Amino acid sequence: MGSFSIWHWVIVLVIVMLVFGTKKLGNIGSDLGKAVKGFKDGVKGSEEEKSAAASQVADKSTIDVEAKEKSKH
Repeated sequence: MGSFSIWHWVIVLVIVMLVFGTKKLGNIGSDLGKAVKGFKDGVKGSEEEKSAAASQVADKSTIDVEAKEKSKH
C-alpha cells in the first residue's frame, strides 16, 4: 500500500459530507472547539489554583511568625 494522493482524500471528504451533511459537520467542529477551549480553561484554572494556594501558604506563615513575635513581647 502506497500513500494516499490528494484525490483519495477529496473522495473521502465528499463521502463524509454526503453521509453527515455540512450542517452536522459544522456542529461537530464547533463542539470540538468548545471542548478544547474548556480543557485549556480547566488546565489554566488548576494552575492558578495551585499558585493561589502556594501564595496563601506563604501568607499564613508570615502571619504566624508575626503573631508569635507579638505574643512573645
